[in-house]
Amino acid sequence: MSDQPAGNGEKLNTDQQQQLLFVMLIQQHEQIAMMGMGKLQNPASGKSERDLKSAKYAIDTLIMIEKFTEGNLPNELHSYLKQTLTNLRLNYADEKKRGDSEKPDSVKDKKDDSSDKSGKEES
Repeated sequence: MSDQPAGNGEKLNTDQQQQLLFVMLIQQHEQIAMMGMGKLQNPASGKSERDLKSAKYAIDTLIMIEKFTEGNLPNELHSYLKQTLTNLRLNYADEKKRGDSEKPDSVKDKKDDSSDKSGKEES
């Protein structure tokens, strides 16, 4: 792997590149989980879609990564992974409480906003 330029013009060494790739991997799975919980829009459809199975799969993948990298990560990466997992677990538990058919607040709010723009004025 060749050295990549950092934001300030300096080149990243191999360890820095690997750490950056690891953070990006965590972020990808975090985004997949958040999309599955309906908290982020799917970039392909532009809609918030709820699929708790895909959210759980992404969270379980991060749990597996945490177990397989135990003791091998720098403290800041380990903390970042643990913090991300904690956030995802709390959000997932909240979504499970809502039930499989309920939509998250972010989706409900958008529907409420669109119904307000019906073009009819209230008297």
